[in-house]
Amino acid sequence: MILALDTSAAVAVSVVDGDRVVASRSEFAPRGHAELLTSLIRDAMAEAGVTGADLESIVVGTGPAPFTGLRVGLVTARTLAFAWGVPAHGVCSLDALGAEHGDVTVIADARRKEVYWARYRDGRRMEGPEVGSPESVSAPGIVVGRGALLYPDAFPHAVGGDPDPAWLARVARERLASGETDLPLEPMYLRRPDVHGVPGA
Repeated sequence: MILALDTSAAVAVSVVDGDRVVASRSEFAPRGHAELLTSLIRDAMAEAGVTGADLESIVVGTGPAPFTGLRVGLVTARTLAFAWGVPAHGVCSLDALGAEHGDVTVIADARRKEVYWARYRDGRRMEGPEVGSPESVSAPGIVVGRGALLYPDAFPHAVGGDPDPAWLARVARERLASGETDLPLEPMYLRRPDVHGVPGA
């Protein structure tokens, strides 16, 4: 059993057993990550009938995403992994949509009239993730992601979507099976947060 979660866009949680999703919860709340995540984890695990002792690992999306929401997911994953004595693995959040859709450009909202993007072939990331204006992103073929829908002039045929934690878990399993030993929990902010530094410094 794997507990997978992502807070890069929606607040989303899945309990997966192999390729089977046993339970999942998701809510789109751009400013409510901290309030929602713990209750969604509790509800999904209750539905699945599992406790921390039943888990093999925790997988968490590492962004890119705005600072606050992403930090909530990563801190929660680290804390639960420590409490339950299981490993925690990080996967780029955009990789979930890339793996799910195959040959695609994935677009996420970066705010400040910018987007995060990455390009995939056969589900593998070939370029990115990077941040830039919608107009600067060359996106031939299929475009997927909630962020693309905000800019219909740049991405006229885009399809919406948020990272699915179950796909994050699948990507993590495949990478570990291929011999990767380090899936770090380092956040992908790609730029400095809106507020930084020490007042008066």
